[in-house]
Amino acid sequence: MQETKINHKEWYVPIAFILCFGWLAWHFPFFTLDFMTPEDPSLLEQLSSQMMRNDVTPNLPGLFGGYADIVDWTALIAMPILFIIGVLTVERARMETEIWRPLDRVAVFIGRVTMVLISALTAVMIYEVFLRYVVEAPTLWANELSLWIAGFVFLCSGLYAMQQRTHIRIFLLYDVVPRSLQRIFDTISVTLIVMFAFFLVFGSYKQVFVNKLYRWELYGSAFNPPIKS
Repeated sequence: MQETKINHKEWYVPIAFILCFGWLAWHFPFFTLDFMTPEDPSLLEQLSSQMMRNDVTPNLPGLFGGYADIVDWTALIAMPILFIIGVLTVERARMETEIWRPLDRVAVFIGRVTMVLISALTAVMIYEVFLRYVVEAPTLWANELSLWIAGFVFLCSGLYAMQQRTHIRIFLLYDVVPRSLQRIFDTISVTLIVMFAFFLVFGSYKQVFVNKLYRWELYGSAFNPPIKS
């Protein structure tokens, strides 16, 4: 029997990437205050006090005279580095498609990140079930965190499924035409997806950036994390 060699980078690089991404998602408002400081003093005071209540490292001073500390900047710098390392070191599994171009490596690494997110989602749900029904002390954050993780899994798994050619599609006409015509179909499909994404961002930019991102409009839930709704 042929022994399967385990590539440990397939695990710890995605895990480190997720930890950096999660830290930045939680502390991103610090960078907002550093680079997009509100001119309204009352709004600045409100946002500053709000972030200080959610700061994981409140005793660390901000770098460069700002709000983001050394841990925030380290996570910001490490995340793209880990992404590049993950893309360069990812290996194709035996059951995955043999198409292996540079962009395919990006999709496969995002697929590895998604697999780790599914494990994290399962762990959060099991932890919440244990606390709720065994200890009878449910958390405020587990349900909302699981929803956030599930949202990222939904987005990232779609990219991986398309790269693996395992997404649901109507192939009755696609498979009977020559490859040259299939490329035209692929081009039309990608063009329509890009157009939809462009107009979605263009139409919602003002509402998302000005009314939600810049002002940190939160959920208003019991957990109420410093992550935009």
